[in-house]
Amino acid sequence: MTRTPAGDPARGSSWAPLAHRPFRRLAAGRLLVYFANAMAPVALAFAVLDATGSTTDLGLVVGARSLANVALLLVGGVVADRVRRTLVLQGSALAAAGVQAAIAVSVLLHAASIPLLVLLSAFNGALAALSLPASAALTPQTVPAELIRPANAVMRMGTNLGAIAGSSLAGVVAAVLGPGWGLAGNAVAFCGAALCFLGVRTAPANAEGAAGPARPFHELREGWREFTSRSWVWLVVLQFMVVNAVVAGGVQVLGPVVADGTFGRGAWGTVLAAQMAGAVAGGILAARSRVRRALLLGVALVTLEAVPLVVLAEAPGALLLTVAMFANGVALEQFGVAWDVSLQENIPADRLARVYAYDALGSFVALPLGEMAAGPLAGRLGVRTALLAGATLVVLVTAGALCSRQVRSLTTNPAPAPPPAPALEPAPR
Repeated sequence: MTRTPAGDPARGSSWAPLAHRPFRRLAAGRLLVYFANAMAPVALAFAVLDATGSTTDLGLVVGARSLANVALLLVGGVVADRVRRTLVLQGSALAAAGVQAAIAVSVLLHAASIPLLVLLSAFNGALAALSLPASAALTPQTVPAELIRPANAVMRMGTNLGAIAGSSLAGVVAAVLGPGWGLAGNAVAFCGAALCFLGVRTAPANAEGAAGPARPFHELREGWREFTSRSWVWLVVLQFMVVNAVVAGGVQVLGPVVADGTFGRGAWGTVLAAQMAGAVAGGILAARSRVRRALLLGVALVTLEAVPLVVLAEAPGALLLTVAMFANGVALEQFGVAWDVSLQENIPADRLARVYAYDALGSFVALPLGEMAAGPLAGRLGVRTALLAGATLVVLVTAGALCSRQVRSLTTNPAPAPPPAPALEPAPR
């Protein structure tokens, strides 16, 4: 790994990680993956609504991906701590391209039955489960230790830019050309990501790439001990178990329904892009942050996840919702960077992918429930009541996480200070 010289002014820059080629290639690949994954749910949601008009069917298709993702996350964590993480990313990106191409063809040929879409979505979720722990754990291997905070911020800014482009384009394409073409774009993006991952060269992280006999249950127990030995880890994961389920059901399932009945599909893509634009702005702030109790600040700001749900329920206008989603994105990025840095600074590198897997498993395990239950709950209670109940849950579980002393007191290393301005030479007399 190339290190920045001690006297290099780039050391104190928020963009210093981009001086390292492995980081640049990893960031580019992840940007393309997030571009594809941002297009997919929007395009797929409108494909299902065009086919059946049923929110229950939409919840089944979206939930199938989450269910498969949750089922294989721990396998992905073990694989990423033993196999070269770059190989895991390359293989999963190529396979995802094939799956997305199959979904696109079925939609474009009007052969997209709900069972077929459920099956292909489940394949996509399984592939994401293999790649997520590897991509998260690989970032600290591509930069020097002192650049971990800005590296995570820049990485997240890149993925959010990809998500902005993907969600914006998906809404427009779904409205103008049809959702099938948006899904076809996913396949192309995944192919590009695989090419970028080919250029990532890093040294293995201890056990990564180990040639010894696999002991998956023993390795899972090691990861579980790391996960449960720190209450700040599992408490925040429990918080997001509820938050992610509520937001997935409220935004991903009920959001398109509200949009279809009010301000339209094209504007819905813009609304989703506004959250990602806010996340980019939030990433710039996080990269420069000198806050040592970053996790405390980030967890508290998760409360703003409730705001878009309230707006969807009470005043579903495109402008107000866009503002709410932008502010939400700024706030959530403070949490995202703080969370990644907290894990990477406190978890041993050779067990980091497994902890990320348990993190993702706990955070996402209720996603299928939230997505599949949103339609029936809205049908029984009404869309407005379901959204307001979800907003209340978000506030309550966030308050619960803030009751933890470890969450309130954990500190992280601040971002590197910018280099001092050069001293001016005295003017000649």
